[in-house]
Amino acid sequence: MNDSIIAGYDCSDASRAATDWAAREAGLRGLPLELLQAWPWPPGRPLGTGQAERWGREQLAVRADQIRTAHPGLEVRAHHTAQDAVGLLLAAGDRAALLVLGSRGLGALRGFLVGSVSQQVLVRAACPVVLVRNPADGQPEPDTAGRDVMVGLDPARPCDCVLGFAFEAAALRQAPLTAVHAWSPPAGTEHMSFGAIGGLEDQLAATERQRLDDALAPWLDRYPDVPVAAESLRGHAGITLVDAAARTDLLVVGARHRRGPLGAHLGPVTHAVLHHVRSPVVVVPTR
Repeated sequence: MNDSIIAGYDCSDASRAATDWAAREAGLRGLPLELLQAWPWPPGRPLGTGQAERWGREQLAVRADQIRTAHPGLEVRAHHTAQDAVGLLLAAGDRAALLVLGSRGLGALRGFLVGSVSQQVLVRAACPVVLVRNPADGQPEPDTAGRDVMVGLDPARPCDCVLGFAFEAAALRQAPLTAVHAWSPPAGTEHMSFGAIGGLEDQLAATERQRLDDALAPWLDRYPDVPVAAESLRGHAGITLVDAAARTDLLVVGARHRRGPLGAHLGPVTHAVLHHVRSPVVVVPTR
């Protein structure tokens, strides 16, 4: 049952930003908000953890009350659980409409830190996961209405769940939606003559733009009130999407969960936007 927006809260500034964003999103969607706090120490309870656990519970209750005050009428539930954070969040994802987590900045050049808990949840969650940046790291806290939404799209593999999330998010916010597709000429074309390269690129650009328009067409009919801009851009997918996302307040991407020798992981484009896009990023599992 996708009956709530669920946000992880560990008392950090990043998780506070995540719960703020989650509260606004829950209000937009008319869903209850659930705050989850996983107790990080093992059942053996080392010396001094009793006071720390009580402090954590108190902070969770304070945070829930702050959100109730800021969002009258929003149903807010708060749960403190002595359970591994990854397991707790993955189980929550089976019944959530959306999981919301915080991430903190490493600086202008190094980007954002996606912690081990977030990484494991992102590659295994059954529902969309949002990473929200801490405003203290340089990203202003946005309103929810009238803000731009962007979706990264591969027309060769358009996914209804990704496009559906992006169009719904734009409709809820009464915001325009920008669909971005990045493409590159085939390998080896750099050895062609300048005239041949120019002609080929014009042909490829027209073809890629038509593929993008075709992928969007059914959704334009379903959401006629959402203004949509389609951008088919030449360039490396990860770099192009990161650059384009500087103009948006919410980026939606899909992620096929891949398995390799070191376990499950996300693709390079999703990896790039998670570490370098300043706005909240929604990762929608496509499997």
